[in-house]
Amino acid sequence: MIPPQEASARRREIEDKLKQEEETLSFIRDSLEKSDQLTKNMVSILSSFESRLMKLENSIIPVHKQTENLQRLQENVEKTLSCLDHVISYYHVASDTEKIIREGPTGRLEEYLGSMAKIQKAVEYFQDNSPDSPELNKVKLLFERGKESLESEFRSLMTRHSKVVSPVLILDLISGDDEMEVQEEVALEHLPESVLQDVVRISRWLVEYGRNQDFMNVYYQIRSSQLDRSIKGLKEHFRKSSSSSGVPYSPAIPNKRKDTPTKKPVKRPGTIRKAQNLLKQYSQHGLDGKKGGSNLIPLEGRDDMLDVETDAYIHCVSAFVKLAQSEYQLLTDIIPEHHQKKTFDSLIQDALDGLMLEGENIVSAARKAIIRHDFSTVLTVFPILRHLKQTKPEFDQVLQGTAASTKNKLPGLITSMETIGAKALEDFADNIKNDPDKEYNMPKDGTVHELTSNAILFLQQLLDFQETAGAMLASQVLGDTYNIPLDPRETSSSATSYSSEFSKRLLSTYICKVLGNLQLNLLSKSKVYEDLALSAIFLHNNYNYILKSLEKSELIQLVAVTQKTAERSYREHIEQQIQTYQRSWLKVTDYIAEKNLPVFQPGVKLRDKERQMIKERFKGFNDGLEELCKIQKAWAIPDTEQRDKIRQIQKNIVKETYGTFLHRYGSVPFTKNPEKYIKYRVEQVGDMIDRLFDTSA
Repeated sequence: MIPPQEASARRREIEDKLKQEEETLSFIRDSLEKSDQLTKNMVSILSSFESRLMKLENSIIPVHKQTENLQRLQENVEKTLSCLDHVISYYHVASDTEKIIREGPTGRLEEYLGSMAKIQKAVEYFQDNSPDSPELNKVKLLFERGKESLESEFRSLMTRHSKVVSPVLILDLISGDDEMEVQEEVALEHLPESVLQDVVRISRWLVEYGRNQDFMNVYYQIRSSQLDRSIKGLKEHFRKSSSSSGVPYSPAIPNKRKDTPTKKPVKRPGTIRKAQNLLKQYSQHGLDGKKGGSNLIPLEGRDDMLDVETDAYIHCVSAFVKLAQSEYQLLTDIIPEHHQKKTFDSLIQDALDGLMLEGENIVSAARKAIIRHDFSTVLTVFPILRHLKQTKPEFDQVLQGTAASTKNKLPGLITSMETIGAKALEDFADNIKNDPDKEYNMPKDGTVHELTSNAILFLQQLLDFQETAGAMLASQVLGDTYNIPLDPRETSSSATSYSSEFSKRLLSTYICKVLGNLQLNLLSKSKVYEDLALSAIFLHNNYNYILKSLEKSELIQLVAVTQKTAERSYREHIEQQIQTYQRSWLKVTDYIAEKNLPVFQPGVKLRDKERQMIKERFKGFNDGLEELCKIQKAWAIPDTEQRDKIRQIQKNIVKETYGTFLHRYGSVPFTKNPEKYIKYRVEQVGDMIDRLFDTSA
């Protein structure tokens, strides 16, 4: 049971809550009534606004459509006016651009090309829209005049700014092969950059709009002339420099930067000079001889101009390669790609033909020289041929894409030079063998014959050109001539390319052939001398000269490739001739030889017959000694070592024999006038022999 007090309190609490809920419900009811009223008012306002918008829309849309039509009409009018202005502008192009076209593009190429673009568009418009219009003819004529002016400007720019490359700059360019930094320093600038840009723009316009390729002919003609003149200028520079200072090169270049490194002189190719210097060295050591009869023109008399011409030609070949490479680089910027090879081919023709013609002239001169046995001139072919072969890879690279006739020019020249070189080698060997025996031309003192010195000098010259000379021989298939089989492993795919070992064997065989021919000829010539002793001295001098020359150069190693015993053989020949010479003294020593002396008893008076015999022995010895010394004093043995050796051997033999004879009979009373027969002491005899082979004594 809930107590009465709690129930009363609970009831009051419930009544208070009920009262509050009733008040809240009354408030919500009033709020809903107000909200309904506001909603009705808003619906009324919106309905009124909608009605007004519909009225406004019905009024505005017709106005908008009218305005839109007016705007469209205005745009059409403006476009029409613009088209009219554009069309009318074509009619004014001729008058607007005529002055600019007439004055030409010089100094304002950009503006000029802009005017030409306007004229081009005018021509296209009238051709499409009014082909019968007189205006078309006007703009066409103006366009042609403008194109001619551009062609003229192209020619003018190329002519005014294309300069001949100076010889010194070319030499620096060539010498830069071994030094990349130097090569960059001397890079050629054929045209100033600004001029080059103008030339490029004109050429592109002429190709694209001018439909004209004549400018390419202009280009190659101008550049061809400059290339040809540059190479000829280099050749002339060699001639002038050699006549003044002897050094055809100067490293000084005007206006070069201070940090430009000093260039080394261009290496001159190996020529006859090296062999001549060797000959001079041999002369100083007593190996040179007097001139003897030979139908070979002396090599040491060779004109210095041959060296200059050879060096000049070799450097001109290198210059052509470098300049042609530079020309092609320039050409690629100016000439359209599909015309570059043909234009380049035309551009280089004059310079290339000049080089080939000069090369053929060298071949022709060599051919004539062979006929007159002037083999010194033929030697110019060797350094040139070697350089052409060394340069051929660069040549082939430069001439890529040119006509076959252009590419074949250098190989043709190389073949001609190899042929004439091989001819010279064979004819030289034959001339060594067949050089005539002319008594009046033989050296009277038995010294080295000029034929020998010429032959050795020629062979020494070949040392600098071993591969070249070997290739010459191989190119004529001379392996059969020298009984050297052609091993396929020793040849490459090219008929003129052989292994260095095979070329060396060919050259060794050739040199042995020349030396063999020389030996046969010397033997024949030695028979001209009536005195066998002088003949022996002559052969001794020549054999000794040959051997010493072989030993002082690399010829002995080259000979040994196919002739191992050559050195020993020459030493045996030399010793044999010394022995032959010594027999000439037998007629002197035989008088006093012990086997021919009278036998007598000491202290026993000599009979008249014995005294007479002793007198005859002394007289025969004295007369023979005097005669031989008088004759042989005028003979020559240029080699000091050999001269002293022969003197000493002979002196020992004669002094020993005479000393024995004098000791035995010097005190014998075989005459009342001993001074008449005992004319010389032993030492005096030795002194007389020491003066042999000495024309100054």
